[in-house]
Amino acid sequence: MNFSELLRGLNVSASGNNPQISGLDYDSRRIKPGGVFLAMRGESSDGNRYIDVALKNGAVAVVTDSASESQRQNVPWAVIPNGRRALGQMSANFYGHPAQKLQIIGVTGTNGKTTTTFLCESILRHCGKPSALIGTIEYHVPVKASSNGGAASFKVLPSPHTTPESLELNQIFAEAVAAGATHAVMEVSSHALAQERVWGVPFAVAVFTNLTRDHLDYHKDMESYFAAKSILFSGCGTPPPRAAVINADDEYGCKLALSRKTETELVIQYGIQNGDFRATNINLKPDETRFDLVTAGGTTKVESPLIGSVNVYNLLAAAAATHACGFSLEQIADAIRSFKQVPGRFEKVDCGQPFTVVVDYAHTDDALRNLTSIARDFVRRAGKSGKVITVFGCGGDRDRTKRPLMGTAAGEGSDFVVLTSDNPRSEDPQQIIEDALPGLRKTGTSYKVEPDRKKAIQLAIREARASDMVLIAGKGHEKVQISREGTQPFDDVQVARDALKQISYAKGERAR
Repeated sequence: MNFSELLRGLNVSASGNNPQISGLDYDSRRIKPGGVFLAMRGESSDGNRYIDVALKNGAVAVVTDSASESQRQNVPWAVIPNGRRALGQMSANFYGHPAQKLQIIGVTGTNGKTTTTFLCESILRHCGKPSALIGTIEYHVPVKASSNGGAASFKVLPSPHTTPESLELNQIFAEAVAAGATHAVMEVSSHALAQERVWGVPFAVAVFTNLTRDHLDYHKDMESYFAAKSILFSGCGTPPPRAAVINADDEYGCKLALSRKTETELVIQYGIQNGDFRATNINLKPDETRFDLVTAGGTTKVESPLIGSVNVYNLLAAAAATHACGFSLEQIADAIRSFKQVPGRFEKVDCGQPFTVVVDYAHTDDALRNLTSIARDFVRRAGKSGKVITVFGCGGDRDRTKRPLMGTAAGEGSDFVVLTSDNPRSEDPQQIIEDALPGLRKTGTSYKVEPDRKKAIQLAIREARASDMVLIAGKGHEKVQISREGTQPFDDVQVARDALKQISYAKGERAR
């Protein structure tokens, strides 16, 4: 591919010669000889400052979003008005427009995105459709079936961002297509939509899970947050998705569905109270969830090892999304039955103890309220006088206004709370705790403050007695803790397991 072919569709003329190119990047440190450097302004830095570094590293051409930047001597040059839109078009050109060869399901919303995407991927694979997955926990990229007829599988890649830049997206899509993938499922964050990281990605199905208070440090208010989420349904440099799957029991979901009725080919609303896909006869057990999925096409029985009412919504969303892709309700129900667990989402830590320990990613007041509600229901159903014990903290460098709300949610849903650190990042952990305390105190629930997260988890587990449920909330699948001192290894599941062993619980063995 040459430079002019890379720029196809950008409506921009380049000056200088037209070299053959071997790649492109927006990070000057990753440029290799023969590559094109896209210098664009980001959220916290300006890539135009690194043009000369990119040229030193071997860039043979430059595309910049700064009209005031001086062209370097003998360097092919192009000026574009919008860096991220250009990145989307250029990366699609370079990798042969792989997204157009896939049916892509995009999932957005405050809570439930990760579980819904994992469910969708599992259903697609169960139905014989190799699929890519992109989201908060990890990325999955299919690998080809072995030559001796072995089943196709996937490799797992780390997830630096819930929704990566369009360059990385197209790289993943291209690798997936080369391995025979027909579908992709991805979490689409509000940041990615507002920043146009998914510019030019043609979504076949868009899913809206819900909208509750989060990320207002970035979006400033709920309406701006909702507007960012809504971009997925109107198209980001593409026509709107063919199908919109929307939570009918969510206030913002109802608003979104109303706006899409005349703009989208197929709108499917789901819910417990309302919707085209409804759950009735719900039976929630400590180890499974059962309900009847009611649609215009009939009723299908759904059984899943995922537990709690919040997962009823995730199951409905995944069922509606994959049904919109052409799969039967019977296929979907069969796939759901075999799905096991999403890492860090209501993940049980079992070392033989007579109480339950759960690690969950809940990091908003709404998610905490849902989590403690599930725990309370399980304790109640056990018919014993068990307590709900919750460990939580609030993230640093994030929306401070949600911290007292999280304190209130934890206090209202628990019998005992340990307030600790989450990822304090650049902030003082004690100040973050002080921000959350007013909400917790007003509930009147007994609590202790322990800034050291490891000690906080140990404290909660020592507090637990038979039939109690200990909730360790906020970090879920994460394997590090980020603070002023840097990034340190930290795994809530492992810390909890170690704490249980310290008090003489081991798998298959109880303390005397």
